[in-house]
Amino acid sequence: MTPHEQSALRLVNGDPADGDVAAQIPYVLGIDDADTPTDMVDALLLAPFTSGAQPHAQGKRLDEVRPEAELLPDGATIVRSATDSSREAVLASGPGWTMRVSKWRGGSTDVDVCARTDELARSVLAASTKDAAVEHRPADDVVRMGFWHQSGRRGPVRTVRRVQAQPWESLSANYPARSREGMAELMAVTPDTVSGRLLLLHGPPGTGKTTALRTLARQWRDWCQADCVLDPEVMFHNPGYLLDVVMGDPSDEDDGEPRWRLLILEDCDELISGQAREASGQALSRLLNLTDGLLGQGRKIMVAITTNEDLYRLHPAVTRPGRCLARIEVGPFPCAEAGAWLNGTGARKPSGPATLAELYALRAGRPAGDAQRDQADTGLYL
Repeated sequence: MTPHEQSALRLVNGDPADGDVAAQIPYVLGIDDADTPTDMVDALLLAPFTSGAQPHAQGKRLDEVRPEAELLPDGATIVRSATDSSREAVLASGPGWTMRVSKWRGGSTDVDVCARTDELARSVLAASTKDAAVEHRPADDVVRMGFWHQSGRRGPVRTVRRVQAQPWESLSANYPARSREGMAELMAVTPDTVSGRLLLLHGPPGTGKTTALRTLARQWRDWCQADCVLDPEVMFHNPGYLLDVVMGDPSDEDDGEPRWRLLILEDCDELISGQAREASGQALSRLLNLTDGLLGQGRKIMVAITTNEDLYRLHPAVTRPGRCLARIEVGPFPCAEAGAWLNGTGARKPSGPATLAELYALRAGRPAGDAQRDQADTGLYL
């Protein structure tokens, strides 16, 4: 088959006399050498739904599945199976239904069922996914965080991971006094005391901004779900992606009520700088609309942004009074505080201000400029 040559798969339609609207449209699916066997599994699932033979569909996404879970009901017959670089796909069928299971490399799994009746589709889906999801007992040093990114084939994708996070009580000494008070107030926020939708942590690299956000996610985990957007520049330029993130995952709701959610955007200097409107177009406007405009109305969403910029360099629309729940400068330790942090370690005291990363390097007996080697001790990167 040449690169542009196609074959065609015709779907058998119902009888127009039966009132089936699908029967009034001829469906032809084009297939070329850009398609993979997993794509064909998707097409074969759609065939009975499109033709009207199985006009009801139900689906569910599982963030993490037990290794022993088969995800197929009793009596299922495997019709096709395929594996490629991104997923493993299985097509199975039974009396009056067809289902597809897609196990993605990121760890999540999609289960979709087409059936003759909606009741049958729901029952097959329930039987397939019963007890399949991994149930995690909350660990004191772990928080579950979502990670969003744009996938070319799947569109916006959210993957859930368990992330190490220390309690604030054991972490507070890693911040200078001028930052510690504001952070302590932020850690103590409850749903009843949320007074703004934007959190700004600004300061030079290596001062602990990312570590603080992981701890914040842990402190708020009983009432707020933390999601990190890995490509915020893409999200704010793609309204469909942004809307998917705003709507969130229904599985994170409590008794049908949406939980508070914290969207974490790291190193977004260009998004909120003084020249943001010229540099990023509509991105800044959409950010502001998300925090206190129509887009964010009715959604319990806060946005946390880290930046290396000084506060005076940020766009005034971002820092205006009333918009921010917190604006915290996370800077280096003054010389005296840095010396106190190193007391009892035998390390050479710095002659001037020092970042947290530099203090960890000095404690390990290396020059302050060698701070990157201490990432394991300081929480990956700071």
